Amino acid sequence: MQNAVEFNNVWKKFKKGEKFDSLRDSIPNFFKKLTRKNRDMPLSEYEFWAVKDVNFTIAKGGVVGIMGPNGAGKSTMLKLLSGIMSPTKGQMTLNGRLSALIEVTAGFHPELTGRENVYLNGTILGMKRKEIDHKFDEIVAFSEVEDFIDTPVKRYSSGMYSRLGFSVAAHMDPEILIVDEVLSVGDIAFQSKCAQKMRELMGSGATILLVSHQISLIQSLCKRVILLHHGELIKDGPTDEVIPYYQNITFKKNEEDFRHKVRLEQGSVKVKQELLVEIRRVALHGKDLTLKEEFLFGEDFEIKVDYNVKQEIKDPIVIIEVIRSDSVLCCSLNSKESGVVLGKVFGLSSINVIFKDLNLAPGIYLIKVSFWERDMIHPYIVYNNNVIRITAGQKDTVTNAIFLPKVIWQVKS
Repeated sequence: MQNAVEFNNVWKKFKKGEKFDSLRDSIPNFFKKLTRKNRDMPLSEYEFWAVKDVNFTIAKGGVVGIMGPNGAGKSTMLKLLSGIMSPTKGQMTLNGRLSALIEVTAGFHPELTGRENVYLNGTILGMKRKEIDHKFDEIVAFSEVEDFIDTPVKRYSSGMYSRLGFSVAAHMDPEILIVDEVLSVGDIAFQSKCAQKMRELMGSGATILLVSHQISLIQSLCKRVILLHHGELIKDGPTDEVIPYYQNITFKKNEEDFRHKVRLEQGSVKVKQELLVEIRRVALHGKDLTLKEEFLFGEDFEIKVDYNVKQEIKDPIVIIEVIRSDSVLCCSLNSKESGVVLGKVFGLSSINVIFKDLNLAPGIYLIKVSFWERDMIHPYIVYNNNVIRITAGQKDTVTNAIFLPKVIWQVKS
């Protein structure tokens, strides 16, 4: 069976800040790139690879998600697929009638009306006028812009642009359809219509490449995901296996940014003062007592707080908070409310807290420890240096929720 899409050792090179403002600049650059010498030359200090040695095939009728963090090379790959640009090196093959929706305003002229742009965009996508005539009413009805179809599209909102553009692309009966994030445009009802149209196309045997950061959408429509990172294909396989891998990559990036933010806050100028309580160390470890900062979803973990009280104090209260990287307080533990009375405290000591069945969703979290005087009027010390990452396993649920409780569902008719 012939493949719909084939990428064989595809590379794409750009110059940093590359921009062509005129036909005079673009034509010589185009012919220069066609020469084999230019293709094989090593990178200069002003160049970079946006796509590096990418290989994959997609069988006809396949529905494949393309994912990756920002800057991974997704947009470049889609522009290669749609013919907007050519590879610097390698071979790319498409077998079938292609429709691509990779820009909100792709193929639209702002001065023309919606009606005129349906014909213009349809022609660009390869439809004949009779075909557009036959499908025009259906296209407009689906897009929900009937009242504005004879209005210049420069007066459309971005949502109206996208709805009309998607409708044209989806109604040309493509053999290969490339869609980039457009399904997230509009209200819930229109997103549902888009998803239903995608399922109709899937049923027709069309090959679909869907780029989206909406994990639930990819899970719903795609059985396979291609994951890009720094221009390279790093994972290609079943959706349930690749999405946790993608999520963990984004968590690591978020963790770097969050740790940097925490360091900046710790390094801010403060009035030097002698504290009654010193937190010497906050250590985190799993069941095997190995110190670590990364835990699997559902894994129990323990926090050990080593502290030193320099002058005797009575009944201090210890509070431990778990805060997500977007500043959402996920949980707060209070020693007094938990029935733990420390009594008179002086010198070196430690507290252990074991988290069991918390089931925090995969993400980046700050562990904040503070000691308060017994009436909770003021803290002795606040310690917030510890950042942990909870990662997803291959079969774990991907969610934006804070935690995933263990529940029992009962359905009665």
